[in-house]
Amino acid sequence: MSVKIPLPKDADLPKDIQERLSSFPMNVSRMIANAPVSLPGFMELASSILFKSEFDPRKREIAVLRVAHVTRAVYEWTHHVTVAKRTGITDEEINKIASENPVSSLDEEGNLLCRVADEISLDVRLSDDALTQILDRYGIRGATELILCCSYFNMLSRFLESTRVELETEKIL
Repeated sequence: MSVKIPLPKDADLPKDIQERLSSFPMNVSRMIANAPVSLPGFMELASSILFKSEFDPRKREIAVLRVAHVTRAVYEWTHHVTVAKRTGITDEEINKIASENPVSSLDEEGNLLCRVADEISLDVRLSDDALTQILDRYGIRGATELILCCSYFNMLSRFLESTRVELETEKIL
């Protein structure tokens, strides 16, 4: 058996953390509950990116999938393929996101979203050209939300892979 950080059991967690986990029963949240003071902030940030952002969900999911692919985050990839399909991303597009390097056969916008995800994931800093393009296309708020999304999912993929979070045994999404 490989080394990993175990998921905490409910009995080992404060009541308020147990209640939060009941509303989002995924292994990623349970793993973060090993650092219970971080769970509320993590869930709030995740919610702001996934549910409260003005950035288009389909575009967001293209970027998220590319981050998951580039960072080799199986848990993140698996869950977000399901989410991506709900936003209208096709199996063909998903295959391109997972196989091209760089992604060049999506439409112009999809290629740009993947480029942004690649640059943030691999180079840490967007090139001036990519930043100019997303500012022109999405404005200040949209560009900021896209960068925050890619940055968040980079942090998450590193957390998931380093702690060795396993996929749930039951279907969640």
